[in-house]
Amino acid sequence: MKKSLALSLLLTAALAQPGFAQAPKWPEITQQAKPWTRWWWQGSAVNEQDLTRLLTQYQQAGLGGVEITTIYGQQGAEPQFINFLSPRWVDMLEHTLKESGRLGLGVDMAQASGWPFGGPWVSSADACKYATYQTYAMQGGEQLQQAVTFVQKPIVRTVGQPIDLKQLKEPVASNPDLQLHAFDQVRFEKPLPLQALMAYSEKGEMLDLTSKVDAAGKLNWTAPPGRWKLYALFEGWHGKQVERAGPGGEGDVVDHFSKTATQHYLQHFDEAFKGRSLKGLRAFFNDSYEVDDAQGEANWTPLMFSEFQKRRGYDLRQHLPALFGQASADENQRVLTDYRETISELLLENYTQTWGAWAKTHGALIRNQAHGSPANILDLYAATDIPETEGEDLLRIKFASSAAHVTGKKLASSETATWENDHFLSSLGDVKKALDRMLLGGINHTFYHGTNYSPQSAPWPGWLFYAAVHFNPNNTFWPDFGQLNRYVAHCQSFLQAGKPANDVLVYLPIYDAYQKPGKVLLQHFDGIEHGFKGMTVGTTGEELLKRGYGFDFISDKQLLQVTAAGKTLQTGGGATYQTILVPDARTLPLPTLAQLLKLASSGATIVFQNGLPTDVPGWGNLAARRAAFKKQLAQLKFTAGAKGSKKAVLGKGAVLVGANVDQLLAQAGVKRETMVDSGLQFERRRSAKGLTYFVANWSPKPVHAWVPLQTAAKSVALYNPMTEQLGMAAVRTSAKGQPEVYVQLAPGESCLLETSTAAVIAPAYAYQKPAGPAQPLTGRWDVKFGVGGPELPAPTQVESLSSWTTWQGDAVKKFAGTATYTLAFARPQGAADGWLLDLGRVAETARVHLNGQPLATLIGPTYQVFIPKAQLQATNTLTVAVSNGMANRIADMDRRHESYKNAYNINMSSKLAENRGPNGLFTAEKWTPRESGLLGPVTLTPTTTGQQVQ
Repeated sequence: MKKSLALSLLLTAALAQPGFAQAPKWPEITQQAKPWTRWWWQGSAVNEQDLTRLLTQYQQAGLGGVEITTIYGQQGAEPQFINFLSPRWVDMLEHTLKESGRLGLGVDMAQASGWPFGGPWVSSADACKYATYQTYAMQGGEQLQQAVTFVQKPIVRTVGQPIDLKQLKEPVASNPDLQLHAFDQVRFEKPLPLQALMAYSEKGEMLDLTSKVDAAGKLNWTAPPGRWKLYALFEGWHGKQVERAGPGGEGDVVDHFSKTATQHYLQHFDEAFKGRSLKGLRAFFNDSYEVDDAQGEANWTPLMFSEFQKRRGYDLRQHLPALFGQASADENQRVLTDYRETISELLLENYTQTWGAWAKTHGALIRNQAHGSPANILDLYAATDIPETEGEDLLRIKFASSAAHVTGKKLASSETATWENDHFLSSLGDVKKALDRMLLGGINHTFYHGTNYSPQSAPWPGWLFYAAVHFNPNNTFWPDFGQLNRYVAHCQSFLQAGKPANDVLVYLPIYDAYQKPGKVLLQHFDGIEHGFKGMTVGTTGEELLKRGYGFDFISDKQLLQVTAAGKTLQTGGGATYQTILVPDARTLPLPTLAQLLKLASSGATIVFQNGLPTDVPGWGNLAARRAAFKKQLAQLKFTAGAKGSKKAVLGKGAVLVGANVDQLLAQAGVKRETMVDSGLQFERRRSAKGLTYFVANWSPKPVHAWVPLQTAAKSVALYNPMTEQLGMAAVRTSAKGQPEVYVQLAPGESCLLETSTAAVIAPAYAYQKPAGPAQPLTGRWDVKFGVGGPELPAPTQVESLSSWTTWQGDAVKKFAGTATYTLAFARPQGAADGWLLDLGRVAETARVHLNGQPLATLIGPTYQVFIPKAQLQATNTLTVAVSNGMANRIADMDRRHESYKNAYNINMSSKLAENRGPNGLFTAEKWTPRESGLLGPVTLTPTTTGQQVQ
């Protein structure tokens, strides 16, 4: 006791001395550090009792909050449907906010029933629009005999039951059975309003004839001498309907480019919330743009001509041939670029910023999925309080996190695990990999996609819908779900602290993308594949990831806020970087080029891959801008460098040009993290102590190695967020003078490294080292089936482990739930510090107890837990509760045609073609039973612990 007290006093005194950092400890797990979930209210058929019951279950499972999204309803629940934003609906929202506050849960709310923004209150004037055109050829002295009119072709597309357009009336939302039909797009056959009629002569003359067209489309004009071509531009109704809408939310999608339309849309929420309390509502949410996943595209707004003139400095009507690709190639590109830039600005200002300002009037933030938008999505994300991404591609993920990093936002969120596999096939181990992917992409606030509200009265599996991973209490993995949530919370508690620690700002060459012609007017930007496909920025981004460079994308608008302090670059959000990389941009706006060279003059190193830009984009004031552009470039006087590169000293800094990015970044003083060469991936944050690394082993082999870190560090704290083991890592200095930390990671495992420039006196991390061969655990396992169904198989005993679906009887083949395996074994012989219990293969999760005491909850992909020697008795009882997936029970239901797919709208789609029935929808009836249970082999390996590493 005296020795322990003395040691404690010594440690306290040491920590109080200058130069010593505090001992490692887990950060507090806050509401925002926990994962949240998208909470689907199907048909808004909710009630107070089930809302409270479910929120309690979510809180007990370790979720931090919910995002309410109303979507299509369940067949048979029609009497319980509640219209979106009706007084009763707002009652349910207020109840949810009150109960969530009591339970410590956060709440966000999707600001549409489904997506994109739209609903029955969106008028035809405020609905999304498109532009179409007709041309007419005329000779001098002729009058146009054709009427200048355009009749919109009818379209009706439904996800649900088809219907003849003749049976519909305008507006679409006024028709009956909207849930039954689930309209995706509707255009009525009717004449479209003329926006402009322009005449262009072969000599370059232009005439605006719009005012000379009467109400019947008659053009009262005689062509002057020469040949003339007339362009008539018409405004059409795109007809896009809100996808997945619930009752009361069906209707036209709003015109995102119109500030008036956005304001009118939001006023409807003001009216619904009048006199109500939104206390506890953190944010309003938009689930992606997705206006154009229909026939045609929304590419017009009524004020386009005036907005274009104001922003681009010339009259678009004078360049309609170029807009539609009928002028010279150069003019076509430049006018198209200006058109796309204008659309981008309108979407940013008239929708995103207008929406964000409105949310502040309700004391709320906005969370926004900007991907898929016809705009510079970096700027849309930057205008968002919490940028949100989705998907599996790291570069796509980094668009949202980059904007958060560059502009100083604490949180970047993600829609996670939407389609990891087909329905009922994703394990918690699969979901962990999806979550790790987001963390590696800089995301620190994950949302599961998603959790269906399901009343207690609904039979198993409860209410389900189109997305493939069902995060609800009916899922057999729910008892072990909390382990995954605690893991995520530990990771995000680190990654929400401090600031980003990336070295390279990668300029996004949006203007090169804007000028690329396509089948439609707009480009829709969604990661690299959509909008930047075939451009160097994609291959360069992949190379930077592969080589271990920390980087963020940056837009022109964000770049103008960057300042240089010596060689260090600081963004408007306070993040610091070492260099800016311009990946093979052929066109740059004059302000962007001037800013890059200004930063170089102030001391920064600017890197141009493959060459300097050669021109400015756009048409307006072209000659003057080109002259100024050339004058800027003339400052650069290059000398030859290594391997074909060249360097120009400019003021206190330099400009580098070359093809080899690795070499150029090295010249700029940027060092890569070489841990990637060992199969590790990382994300970094910067704190007052040093750097925090999230490190994941995605290789198929374990990594037991010294890992170099590109930072100054006297000590490194090591945290395992799954097992909660922590301590001071083994650290050494390499021959190159850089710190190296010893890391042990099984395949699929991850850890957190917290570096410090000060010494830390604290307990060491206990590494594990085999002290002998693995010893199989043999004997008779008692197996008892517990929670699950459709019926509980009889208890049994097995000597050899195998999938329970291979055992005798039909019940085991269709069972989904939990079976408890119990084995008695003698204490192993040997002088090891403990024993590593390896369960071998498990399908799919395992809760392990030894002698009645919990050891661990294991979710994969490896199933190992260390047992200290002191916990072993002469005779021991090992209990392993294994839960399989839902698949076998679902397959049995499909084979018996037992109803569980009861939703309107999509009911249910399948990711994989082999899982589609004759109707094209999901079915599991052809599945053979999937492996289930404890598969082994189960072994014990004598293990020493400490800092004796290889």
